[in-house]
Amino acid sequence: MNIKTLIVAAVVAATGSIAAHSQNPGQPEWLGDAVVYQIYPSSFQDSDGNGIGDLPGITSRLEYIKSLGVTAIWMNPIFVSGFTDGGYDIIDFYKVDPRFGTNTDLVKLVEKAHSLGMKVVLDLVAGHSSDQCEWFLQSAEAENLHYSDYYIWPSFKPEEPASNGPMDYAQLMNSSASLIRKFVKTDAPRGPYYVKNFFDTQPALNYGFANPDPDHPWEQGVDDPGPQAMRRELKNIMSFWMDKGVDGFRVDMAASLVKNDFDKSATIKLWQTDLKKWFKENYPDNVLIAEWFNPSQSIEAGFDIDFFCHDGTYNYSTLFFNINRRSGGAATCYFDLAGEGELKTWYDLYKFQYDAVQGKGYVSMPTGNHDFTRLSAGARTSQDQLKVAMTFFLTMPGVPFIYYGDEIGLTHQSNVKPVEGAGARTGTRIPMLWDASKNAGFSTAEAEKLYIPQDPDPARRTVENQESDPSSLLNYVKNLLKIRKASKALGNDGEWRLVSSLDQPYPMVYERSRDGEKCLVVVNPSAKKVSVDIPAYGNQSPEILGGFYKKASYKSGKTSDRITVDGCSAVIYSIK
Repeated sequence: MNIKTLIVAAVVAATGSIAAHSQNPGQPEWLGDAVVYQIYPSSFQDSDGNGIGDLPGITSRLEYIKSLGVTAIWMNPIFVSGFTDGGYDIIDFYKVDPRFGTNTDLVKLVEKAHSLGMKVVLDLVAGHSSDQCEWFLQSAEAENLHYSDYYIWPSFKPEEPASNGPMDYAQLMNSSASLIRKFVKTDAPRGPYYVKNFFDTQPALNYGFANPDPDHPWEQGVDDPGPQAMRRELKNIMSFWMDKGVDGFRVDMAASLVKNDFDKSATIKLWQTDLKKWFKENYPDNVLIAEWFNPSQSIEAGFDIDFFCHDGTYNYSTLFFNINRRSGGAATCYFDLAGEGELKTWYDLYKFQYDAVQGKGYVSMPTGNHDFTRLSAGARTSQDQLKVAMTFFLTMPGVPFIYYGDEIGLTHQSNVKPVEGAGARTGTRIPMLWDASKNAGFSTAEAEKLYIPQDPDPARRTVENQESDPSSLLNYVKNLLKIRKASKALGNDGEWRLVSSLDQPYPMVYERSRDGEKCLVVVNPSAKKVSVDIPAYGNQSPEILGGFYKKASYKSGKTSDRITVDGCSAVIYSIK
């Protein structure tokens, strides 16, 4: 089947690049047309032949990242770590881990990125440290030392509330029960317990409790000296790196700071009235990105961007997860050739979040990230399917986030051996594929010494073979970003509404609009040819801006317009 990729380059050339500004004047202006590229440092580019990616390796690939149409990079943690959780157990927040290089290497990376017109965002693990961190080791010794109150040391473990049957959610979250599950038994002099955030090796930092229980003497209030000192330390960490040129942070588990905070009001207040206020006053052009997974709360707290992806209540699992995260078996989702998915679950959740933050901040749906299955996974690995999915990602509002390798269709590896606490997540953190040289250009090390084994498929897609193929996924993504940049309607701040009916999931049709400009995006991930009737757009004639399809038709009517597209297709129309 001679499916073609159609990009109307003339439209892009004629329109040119449109300078965009964030709708919220309190946000950095550069967010208006920002496109972020997420890098898992251990897996991107190895410069010294030890099998693990590093900062000089990333620096050497910045021109490539720029060529995609990207304006900023976000790197997962690069600080000194015990690597029991892929770098999220930090020992020294002020020093780059030797596996990645030095602080000077980071400064050089930032300087080069800035010379190319790109921003650099680091991962800030605000809620916990490693149990090997100097702060924790001292805190474990005794009270009244410098770092003693940086952590939470329960003197006993309360019993969980009794329940007849399943625990009521409100009861659970309003009690200490959720926290009790995070009590870690220890023989430290300070013991007998400390509170963790995730793994036992990640003791929670002490930002206080929303409603301290007088029967729990370890529960300090958010304004007590210990939590106040912790806030100052967090500001020091941020200042240290931003004063070296870093442009902001993605904050890991941003909602986890204040404990027993059922409605997150105390955590929102902490960010809103202190941390964000300080950040804005001192670094007004820098960005704060939340891993909160609830934009209606995080944007209120003062963050510029939050994610709508894989975790919590507000997620897109019904759209993209075609592999069961526990069993590894197939799962039903919308972006699948079978065409058995539905949109209502995702739409209701997304619309709520989109409406809640409109004009205040961004709800962003990343193409993937380091914590869940890649876009190219299971039965969805063909370039055709990936082009349709990427059309969706790169024509939705908010700041686009591209997970490294998704632009070439780097394929999830489900059966790789877990590395550094990643568990099932290991398969999404696989090394990048650059060219036809040894280890696909990722490293000169022997294959068995690579951080994670690479995709073994001899026909695997690489940057090199994708760049030389005009019809490749990589070149399709580049052109999509050009179209997005040239269109106010398709940009980060353009408005969005679903035009098609939830009762007919395939195809999905949505409108993007801004300043009188309108675009329609038609997405059909199913293998079947489909037609849909939408409310008439009058005498306006649609013009195809781009997309991936074999045949597509748009017929205008008095009361309704009919769109017909072949299977596995995506079309972007300009409505004039």
